[in-house]
Amino acid sequence: MLVWSLKSGAFREAAGRFLAGQASPPAGITLLGRWHSTDLSIGFTLYEGDDAAAMYAGSAPWADLLDLKTHIVVEDAEVGPILAQTLAAGQQPEKEAIRNPPSGRKPASSTH
Repeated sequence: MLVWSLKSGAFREAAGRFLAGQASPPAGITLLGRWHSTDLSIGFTLYEGDDAAAMYAGSAPWADLLDLKTHIVVEDAEVGPILAQTLAAGQQPEKEAIRNPPSGRKPASSTH
């Protein structure tokens, strides 16, 4: 998931690029959803893909206008079994288990 906020003075240029269709993801990356806060201070974009270079390529053109933070996110259905196993064993979640869910499905990643 990409969390973004506008840099000072960037509203007009960012809105212009967005309205011109320049916010589409690069090839190999799927846009799952995009949300904008009602006060225009922050936004969230959820992408799916496993090509880090493509994600970077999608973010780079916006770096002059937006402060970007990318977070790898995992759905509840994938986290539940990991947490249950971890709690049953009486231990903290292993970072490697979180990166590689038992289902074999790669977690959703993000970029802009």
